Amino acid sequence: MKALVLSGGTGSRLRPITYSMPKQLIPIAGKPVLRHVLENIRELGVMDIGIVTGARDRHITAALGDGSDLGVRLTYLPQEQPLGLAHCVALGREFLGAEDFVLYLGDNVLPEGVGALAAEFAARRPAAQLVVQKVADPRRFGVAELDAGGAVVRVTEKPDRPRSDLALVGVYFFTAAVHRAVAAIAPGPRGELEITDAVQWLITAGAEVRAGEYGGFWRDTGRVEDVLACNRRLLEGIRPAVAGTVDAASRLTGPVVVEAGARVTGSRIEGPALIGAGTVVEDSRIGPYTSLGRDCVLRRAGLEDSVTLDGVTIDRVGGLYGSLIGRAARIGPGDGRRRLVVGDDCRVEVAA
Repeated sequence: MKALVLSGGTGSRLRPITYSMPKQLIPIAGKPVLRHVLENIRELGVMDIGIVTGARDRHITAALGDGSDLGVRLTYLPQEQPLGLAHCVALGREFLGAEDFVLYLGDNVLPEGVGALAAEFAARRPAAQLVVQKVADPRRFGVAELDAGGAVVRVTEKPDRPRSDLALVGVYFFTAAVHRAVAAIAPGPRGELEITDAVQWLITAGAEVRAGEYGGFWRDTGRVEDVLACNRRLLEGIRPAVAGTVDAASRLTGPVVVEAGARVTGSRIEGPALIGAGTVVEDSRIGPYTSLGRDCVLRRAGLEDSVTLDGVTIDRVGGLYGSLIGRAARIGPGDGRRRLVVGDDCRVEVAA
């Protein structure tokens, strides 16, 4: 089996962070989302992975290289325009050959993995096996309708009136039969080749299409709220580890990771929390559910339920929570008045 990971897209709901980096590289619990995805795929025993990249492919190739440090082989497949998930399958046709493959959206976080569902697919080998989960409001998703035996009888993209509560999670298992379906469909109303149309083509043609329900935590990291929810969930699984230095005046409670080169003095850190390599925390209160990037500086700061990227400075500002702070951002006190330098699509909340 091979894998095809989709890591294009503009990440418009995460601006301004995504003006300068792909959303798939936003760190969750100290690691880019895309690395979490690749680790999940590696756990399936899949080592040959194609990554479909968009306009910011150089950021992804710089972050992942050839995949050797993850024990996988990466092949990059540039997509000049976002023309749909099925178009990505068409791009990967030569790479995939005649092999079965897993199609995995690169902004999905599924900590429990999909190993059991992969085993079901390998045992039965339907033309397609969809990974689904029950949701309260299916209108935002592709939706699968199943018969009593678990076979998929219809898939619909973002229906106004869903006939099922089973949302497509964004992980699909396919045999090579899907390539004929992709070649047969036309662009949908959005001007894209929809993977749901390719799956429906298989159903109409009489091919076997199954669905397996994923019961674990699932979010795509399309919004700040989702990034923070994923960070909370993944931090719950960390084990305490101190590779940096923590002085006697500091107190760590709960699971806290202090990476190599980090320094904590006169501070209280409540886990789960992660302090990135080279970061300095002085006279501050951090956590719970906070991940600090590498080479940050926090002095007399207060931060919880938040994620900072690398190089952030927070100086004498407390009470921060629920925040996603971009690379090299500087947050500090003013002269009593409020002064903002705010870029496009930022969100600022100020106490009245």
